[in-house]
Amino acid sequence: MKYLVEFIGTFFLVTTIGCTVIGGGEGVIPPLAIGSVLMVMIYAGGHVSGAHYNPAVTLAVFLRGKCPAKDVPGYMIAQVLGAVAAAAIVLFLKKNPAVEAGNPDVARALLAEFLFTFALCYVVLNVATSKKTAGNSNYGLAIGFTVLAGAFAVGPISGGAFNPAVAVGVTMMGLSAPANIWIFLVGNFGGAAVAATAFKLINPDDK
Repeated sequence: MKYLVEFIGTFFLVTTIGCTVIGGGEGVIPPLAIGSVLMVMIYAGGHVSGAHYNPAVTLAVFLRGKCPAKDVPGYMIAQVLGAVAAAAIVLFLKKNPAVEAGNPDVARALLAEFLFTFALCYVVLNVATSKKTAGNSNYGLAIGFTVLAGAFAVGPISGGAFNPAVAVGVTMMGLSAPANIWIFLVGNFGGAAVAATAFKLINPDDK
């Protein structure tokens, strides 16, 4: 069931990204919609799977010690499959539109993805896995707003994925060139690993 929850949450996240960005253009609506759907999907699935919906988050939670190694491949596969299915649905809904792939400055995009994936994973670890915040009811809002803030802050610089599964989805939709997917993979997984390290340094007794 937890893998299905990961598929569903990632599917709706990537579907929202595609449907609001393609034909929607720039503006406040895509970041608001993306942050909001992530928030509600976290509340919907958090009690079942932890509601990662993001391979980078799964890596951070694993490195922090709150996701068993045996679950990591299943989580990541479910997330990527959700993104692939979402990309196919978006292209069908939007009638296979002609879109222009982003062409970011590599160094700036890499740094942007690293920084805000770090922020996202750092927030997830603190609000959803820490003993000191156990039982709080604000974790979904905190996580969704982190993505919302990141999309506003650096979306024009990198595309604002902060999520390797999202990177796969937007690449399939033509919003990002296949040659640029490494930027997201390196930035996102790097940010996740550093966030887990920072959490453990700051919270050495929170096992």
